[in-house]
Amino acid sequence: MSSVLGFSQEVLFEFGEGKSWRDLMEGAPISEPLRWVDVNTSAATWSKDQEVLVCRGLPIGVIRSEKMYQNFILDVEWRHMEAGGNSGVFVWCDAVPEVSSRLPSGVEVQMLELDWVNQNKRDGVVPPIAYVHGELFGAGKTRTIPDNPRGIRSKSIENRCLGVGEWNKYTVVCVDGTIKLSINGKFVNGIRESSQRKGYLCLEAEGAKIEFRNFKIIELDEGYIMSEHIVDPLQ
Repeated sequence: MSSVLGFSQEVLFEFGEGKSWRDLMEGAPISEPLRWVDVNTSAATWSKDQEVLVCRGLPIGVIRSEKMYQNFILDVEWRHMEAGGNSGVFVWCDAVPEVSSRLPSGVEVQMLELDWVNQNKRDGVVPPIAYVHGELFGAGKTRTIPDNPRGIRSKSIENRCLGVGEWNKYTVVCVDGTIKLSINGKFVNGIRESSQRKGYLCLEAEGAKIEFRNFKIIELDEGYIMSEHIVDPLQ
């Protein structure tokens, strides 16, 4: 793939699977592997251990899905391998990193290890525990309205994430600018009126080792969408 905006855009590997809701309803066992494109990390950042995708965390940046998605259900399991680890998955993402952060615009579904709050005290004050239980927020240029406000971010109404070395399961339902997040079997967070509603999925490397498995996406029917809600396609 050709370089876009100075970033790599090289297909690195296949990981996870995509299906159509219509095919599932009709009983067709059709799925396709998801292909992941490097944006600004490196081939050495990612490796596969059988069905597990391992991210070593450096350099900070993202990989993106080859396709863009609008309405869908995403299932993913993840676990941090270092205390205080930081990562996340972006949805409806433009996959164009900002110079200041190396991260793109989109809705971030945050994945933090529980000790992050203890390692990131500010003036001796421990940040709110809500940080580490699946916060949702518009990153970069993306704007959202939080269901459970903590400033412009939305915090989970229950603390459900597990700590270092333990698998967590996220189910992320994305429909027409609204996102609902289930953590380990219960819906506890959401945002609405996202300014971006069709874009790429991105997995984030942000300085710490994290592992992913059972990454599945089910595409739902399209909804009403305006051109300003769709990110620019990448080549």
